[in-house]
Amino acid sequence: MLELVDIKKDYKMGDTTVEALRGVSLGFRKNEFVAVLGQSGCGKTTLLNIIGGLDSYTSGDLIINGRSTKEFKSRDWDSYRNHSIGFVFQSYNLISHQTVLANTELALTLNGVSKPERRARAKAALERVGLGDQLKKKPNQMSGGQMQRVAIARALINNPDILLADEPTGALDSETSVQVMEILKEISRDKLVIMVTHNPELAKIYADRIVQLSDGRIISDTNPFNGQENNEPKKKEKVKKPSMSFFTALSLSKNNLLTKKARTFLTSFAGSIGIIGIALVLSISSGFQAYIDRVQEDTLSSYPISISSSSVDVSSMMTSMMNVQTKSEHDLDRVYTSNIMQDMSNKMLNEIKENDLKSFKEFIESKDSGIADYVSDIKYGYNISFDIYSPDTENGINRVYPNIVMDSMNSQTSGDMRNNMMSSIGADTSSSEIWKELIGNAELLDSQYDVIAGDWPKSYNEVVLIVNDNNEISDITMYSLGLKTEAEYKDMMSKIMNGETVESDISSYSYEDILNLHFKLVLKTDFYSKDSSTGLWKNMSDDDGFVANAVRNGTDINVVGILRPKSDSVTRENTGSIGYTAALTEYYINSVNDTEIAREQLASTDRSVITGLPFINDAETEPVFTIEDVRAYLAELPEQQRNQVEAMIATMPEEQVIASFAEKIKSEAREDSFESTKEELGIVKLDIPSIISIYPKDFDSKDRISEIIDGYNERMKSEGNEAKEIQYTDFIGLLLSSVSTIIDVIAYVLIAFVAISLVVSSIMIGVITYISVLERTKEIGILRALGASKHDISMVFNAETLIVGFVSGALGILITLLLTLPVNALVEAATGITNVAVLPLGGAVILVAVSMFMTFIAGLIPSRIAAKKDPVVALRTE
Repeated sequence: MLELVDIKKDYKMGDTTVEALRGVSLGFRKNEFVAVLGQSGCGKTTLLNIIGGLDSYTSGDLIINGRSTKEFKSRDWDSYRNHSIGFVFQSYNLISHQTVLANTELALTLNGVSKPERRARAKAALERVGLGDQLKKKPNQMSGGQMQRVAIARALINNPDILLADEPTGALDSETSVQVMEILKEISRDKLVIMVTHNPELAKIYADRIVQLSDGRIISDTNPFNGQENNEPKKKEKVKKPSMSFFTALSLSKNNLLTKKARTFLTSFAGSIGIIGIALVLSISSGFQAYIDRVQEDTLSSYPISISSSSVDVSSMMTSMMNVQTKSEHDLDRVYTSNIMQDMSNKMLNEIKENDLKSFKEFIESKDSGIADYVSDIKYGYNISFDIYSPDTENGINRVYPNIVMDSMNSQTSGDMRNNMMSSIGADTSSSEIWKELIGNAELLDSQYDVIAGDWPKSYNEVVLIVNDNNEISDITMYSLGLKTEAEYKDMMSKIMNGETVESDISSYSYEDILNLHFKLVLKTDFYSKDSSTGLWKNMSDDDGFVANAVRNGTDINVVGILRPKSDSVTRENTGSIGYTAALTEYYINSVNDTEIAREQLASTDRSVITGLPFINDAETEPVFTIEDVRAYLAELPEQQRNQVEAMIATMPEEQVIASFAEKIKSEAREDSFESTKEELGIVKLDIPSIISIYPKDFDSKDRISEIIDGYNERMKSEGNEAKEIQYTDFIGLLLSSVSTIIDVIAYVLIAFVAISLVVSSIMIGVITYISVLERTKEIGILRALGASKHDISMVFNAETLIVGFVSGALGILITLLLTLPVNALVEAATGITNVAVLPLGGAVILVAVSMFMTFIAGLIPSRIAAKKDPVVALRTE
């Protein structure tokens, strides 16, 4: 079963070699009680450690069940100690922070036995040594004899073949010593018990065989084994090598940390300082980024990427103008001019480009463009304007939009000129309009506005009033709502022109008053009536009766809601306006195109259905007039003027009349064209917008959209369709694209600085882990004696660092969450910005993981030191 063949053991002590064992040869029976006697330093414990696999021999051979151990590897020795050897030490060597039950079942835990089985076997072993009622006690709550019996129970738990006892009664009184010896005697009936003792009396009473050692040699053996007896070992099933589970390592480390609660907490708190710093920076960065995202989204909802049918590349023009500022070479004896205005005007004229928005609209609406992933909405604008009236015409006609106030304002500057200039540089032309189309992203609108009364528009003929933060609208809006009339405006202006003081009239209206407002939408084509005699259409907008009838037959428009910007929304672009949906625009266009006058004009592309005259600007050759053209022209003139002209031409030949008419038309430079007539009638096609407004989700999305547009232009150029290339100016991108980058850079710099404290904390935890290794050296020896491998020992301390790292991370996150409360309160009080410090859940989890990783890395060196400790030396440590 077990045989030592010429075992020698030498120790190096400086330059001196100490021979602890000098050629020991012994054979053992499978069940006997062997006592090894000898003076201190004769090699008894060394012999026991070699038999138990804790120490290695210098030469010779240890044969176990007929197998030489010369080729044993570390894992083989671990398995041997775990399955075949049970140790009983003089100083008990129980783990102080574990209960009696946990100490006893530790060997089974290393062997991978399930929890229910190891608990049952541990209880049975403890009952066998008379401690079945002491399961939950800690070692420091027991007497020496009880602790030794726990050690015996632990040695027996794995049913080993050999029990090694090193001075098992050395620290016990006589009575307790007898009790322990009786237990060992009983065990020797079916196992090999090898006991090292200084007490020859106990050896003579209880041992079957006494081996005497002196100076590392056997000097006597009372019952030597000659190898001829039947000593076949029992056949055992092949067992797996012991391996400690990670949860066992966690349990051992947790219990150890709980014995030093104060130090564990302080260590964890120190480790959490770096986490707190990074978490605070991350919270503020995340909160500000969320605020910036809201600002970006709100800003971009007011300032989209706008592509007009006529565009000027202002950025290119500005760059060119900057280059003009270079100094020209001349003497400094006179004052010279620099033709900046002239050059700028030339550049502007040269940079005007017509964009093919029909083709571009088809592109962005196709799945191939990929633009849908980056936009919150795409809005199409058309060269149309609504005519909105109050529905009550009994007291006169009241056009609320465009109204007399807007007409007065626009008379100061040309509205077309202003809109053309604004749209050509990509700006929103609706900034001065009261009736505005809302973006089509309901989620974005809901994040920007509170519905303080009514609801969102759900039908094409439903609109909402948008007030400011203080529930106010301007007096201009009141005229556009019909709350003030044209007569009131004229009266006010008359008083002002006469030098009279006009007092401000502050009015207020209930929500019900606003929600009861109704309007009539009249189509441009509804102002025309067809003359049955000439077949031409006449503009009847000066006929109050005709207009009143058109108003009564107009489309009903109802105010269904009142909106107010949210407190944290930065958008104020639509305040004081009436908002409608794209459905109303589509309804208007389709309705106009479906009228009789529109159908006739679209069918007649070379002649106006209003004047009956051919379109001059659209003709490639000189137009040919007929006498019918002259008569149609005369029909449009006032009656007195018409009578005078008819009298004058009555005596003229027809050819002369036609020639004179042609000259007059040319001299008046009449601007009628097919396109201008369509615009006058409000005829447009839905697939040919005059402006496309693209609303990016954020600045990053805006960059992606710009790349998509650039890619579209490259493709058009490569296909030879340069005319379809799109030109626009992105002012918002030029001004604000670096905001997010700046915030990110600041956050990264702050995190880098704070990370230094995290590194320092991790180093400190590594040092404390090393101290823990020193404190738990004996525990390391115990675990190795029970069959734990070096990897298992390393895992125990890695588990400890992971626990400390987790507690540090969790504590840091908890403290950070508490600190964000006053931070948010202070920032909101100072700036009005809410939730400026918000720690994202993902960030919190990552920071805890980072804390665990850093402490794990810091604990690698101490854990490796622990794994390399000599178990024999470790067991001697106090």
